[in-house]
Amino acid sequence: MLQQTQVGAVIGYFQRFLDRFPNVGALAGATEDEVLQLWSGLGYYARARNLHKAARTIVETHNGTFPPTATEIETLPGIGRSTAAAIAAFAFGERVAILDGNVKRVLARCFGVEGFPGDKKVETELWALADQLIPGTAKGAGIETYTQGLMDLGATVCTRANPKCVQCPMAADCIARKTGRTGDLPAPRPKKSYPTRQANWMVLKDGGQILLERRASSGIWGGLWAFPEFDKQDLALFCRSEFDCELLVEQPLPSFAHGFTHFRLEISPLVCTVNRHGRRAESPGRAWMRIDQAIAAAVPVPVRKVLKLL
Repeated sequence: MLQQTQVGAVIGYFQRFLDRFPNVGALAGATEDEVLQLWSGLGYYARARNLHKAARTIVETHNGTFPPTATEIETLPGIGRSTAAAIAAFAFGERVAILDGNVKRVLARCFGVEGFPGDKKVETELWALADQLIPGTAKGAGIETYTQGLMDLGATVCTRANPKCVQCPMAADCIARKTGRTGDLPAPRPKKSYPTRQANWMVLKDGGQILLERRASSGIWGGLWAFPEFDKQDLALFCRSEFDCELLVEQPLPSFAHGFTHFRLEISPLVCTVNRHGRRAESPGRAWMRIDQAIAAAVPVPVRKVLKLL
């Protein structure tokens, strides 16, 4: 949960998640919809799907016992090299290096590493440094203490803006401090264009119920429930052919934007009051729900926003 979300936003989600899934077996036995429902609002939903898959892998392949080495942990869905090393270091005391964003910043400044840390060549150089710096057992520092200290150094002292160099234990050796380049290192991500995409949402409403579709597992909001999308076409015909409904009234809601890492989504919701003439059959991947049920379901934040407007 902390990989791409701030601590303050995570705490409540984390507590609710552990209340519902107190161990790996409980998580492995849950449905994807249950997992996504508790994750809804945290974003980057592939993290939740991979966490669920990892739990099932642990139960099915490792007999419910979490693997103890970084090499084994990295084979679990959604776990990369640094996360695997962090788990192995803290949970099992394995002497392996981590390289999260905070550690990259500390190493880039201290050793004067040029370039954007996300570039493969720069990242390889940082990994080599991280491996070289692991303290030996003779130095007396447990790997847990060293790893936590390195992470905290980046999080609280060697911060992205206004680093507290006078408090830093590495100040005397830091190349960025000695050359006056703490504001330049590490190099920022190269600027890219930030495209805008359009989405027209059809909010089908029949009495107190609305229709939601489960999105494909790949792409944005994978596995979550959302409104059907439509192009500018004959909506009455579209309702009959696609949803077996009679369109009665159209009412547009105000458009709004939702930001992603690589693009901005402009959303235009259209409330379509329809008549299903008593039909209750649903196609696979679609469900008619009461609005309160839909708000509590595994839906992304913009969908919940529209539901609350209703």
